[in-house]
Amino acid sequence: MEAIRYSALSGGKRIRPFLVTYSSTLFGVSRSYAMRVAAAVEMVHCYSLIHDDLPAMDDDDLRRGVPTCHVKFDEATAILAGDALLARSFEVLADPATHSDPRVRSDLVVELARAAGGDGMVGGQMLDLLAAESSLQMAEITRMQRMKTGALIAFSCESAALLGKASDSARHALRAYAHDLGLAFQIADDLLDVEGDPDVVGKRTQKDENAGKATFISLLGTDRARSQSQMLAHQAVQHLDMFPDTADPLRALAEYVVNRNN
Repeated sequence: MEAIRYSALSGGKRIRPFLVTYSSTLFGVSRSYAMRVAAAVEMVHCYSLIHDDLPAMDDDDLRRGVPTCHVKFDEATAILAGDALLARSFEVLADPATHSDPRVRSDLVVELARAAGGDGMVGGQMLDLLAAESSLQMAEITRMQRMKTGALIAFSCESAALLGKASDSARHALRAYAHDLGLAFQIADDLLDVEGDPDVVGKRTQKDENAGKATFISLLGTDRARSQSQMLAHQAVQHLDMFPDTADPLRALAEYVVNRNN
């Protein structure tokens, strides 16, 4: 439990919970419902970071400016802490306290499983591992990042539509916003890996280049990649045109993700 709390409560941007809670305001969702789903999403995200940092994966010793879980504790404890967070996330979603309608809870469980599994985040991470051995092109890198990063971001937005039993058009608009936001976020991450200060970023930089991985930066160069991220952020905001001023925090987030320094 100490390792779980260390990894889940040691800071971070909390972008996925932000997306859940502020998307939920568009549909008048109960704050308590939204906060429970936000916590479940963050548990999945934190589990993925614990496992990504392991020696068998990215072999990182620093995360959010502090030692990674397996460095602070040990590898076996880190694996189990990640496993426990993943299991707890679905326990939270399935609990009646998350929504009074069992169908909504079931839909949340199914959609998060898809976003986190082989067709989503885990599959994207596998493609990322293969990227060090293969010469990926733009379409392949885009697919990889849509799975690895974008799928969980998309769920964060769509979960609000599920909680609020929103229309298909509203759900599709949020998914389109999330897809463009996720790619913009990943390009910004790639830029930080090339240009960022490790003390500010909170983790090692230059990892992709040292590993020989093809990235948006290696294919586009820094200037074109930065321009692409700005274009995607602008495009993401346009998908929110159907929503009123209550969507302004989501619009502001699109600008933040491409201008952040960590």
